[in-house]
Amino acid sequence: MIKKQLLAMFILLFISGCTNKTSEEKQNDAKPAEYALVIHGGAGNVTPERIPPEKEAEYRAVLQQALNLGSEWLKNDSPSVAVVEAVIQLMENSPLFNAGKGAVFNAEGKIEHDASIMDGNQMKAGAVASVNTIKNPISAARLVMEKSPHVMMVREGAIQFARENGLEIVDSSYFFTQERYNDLLRLQGKIEKYGTVGCVALDKKGNIAAGTSTGGMSNKKYGRIGDAPIIGAGTYASNATCGVSCTGHGEFFIRYNVAADVSARMKYGNQSLQKASEDIINELFQKEGMGGLIALDKLGNISMPFNTDGMFRGYTKANGENKVLLFKEK
Repeated sequence: MIKKQLLAMFILLFISGCTNKTSEEKQNDAKPAEYALVIHGGAGNVTPERIPPEKEAEYRAVLQQALNLGSEWLKNDSPSVAVVEAVIQLMENSPLFNAGKGAVFNAEGKIEHDASIMDGNQMKAGAVASVNTIKNPISAARLVMEKSPHVMMVREGAIQFARENGLEIVDSSYFFTQERYNDLLRLQGKIEKYGTVGCVALDKKGNIAAGTSTGGMSNKKYGRIGDAPIIGAGTYASNATCGVSCTGHGEFFIRYNVAADVSARMKYGNQSLQKASEDIINELFQKEGMGGLIALDKLGNISMPFNTDGMFRGYTKANGENKVLLFKEK
């Protein structure tokens, strides 16, 4: 009789253990997405009070265009690296974001772009820094990854390499926007931390790629490089774990190797994507590091944590899920 009771208890415990799983365990057990995409357009003082309705509508429209473009490419079997480049190009071409056309000015009244991209399948990466005449810095980063033996190229050398490989070179005046220049004048010696743009994609073959592009900090010192072009700090991708793109106060993301740390916590700590990314952003906040990140794992799970007032962000999946967000969710 006792043996039967013990057996019954064991069976109940076993069933309970199988059915009462945590949200993280359920996430890890989920059926892989056919494809998925997540983007960001920067984190910072983003609240409904600070953004006029017409400007909010503009941000939402461009973010949705980026999601639509990426989704269409992924649906038609495009590789994740190509998708990341195309989506970030679209955001670089918009004056709304601190990347490409909308980049901020440094203390000398000049514009300097940084960008990086990483292929999680081959574990290859490319980056450019302090360039000012390459129309789409993310494309130059991809060129460095695919057509050079290097990972990062800077300034005149990066520009020459881009030119030799057929990228569009423009006069630096192309990047002038009055709104960004007014920001420089308003700061009067202070540094303002704008966000960046980024994208992470999972294609139908299970390959993950991530990319980030930025104009850096407004009124930044000459020669300053942030986290965006630094692999492991602002960008990271591995098919075995996840892809990550960061935005915020770059110095902190460099010091704590944030993008690669998300992957490491998953790989060595057996954490879910959500827990790994949220814990890191919360820990940064304790150290006064402000910003956020977007991340996507090999199953298509998505995480978008931030510790600022808001973060321009959005995602789309093969199952029809599609969302654009600017502020904190209530």
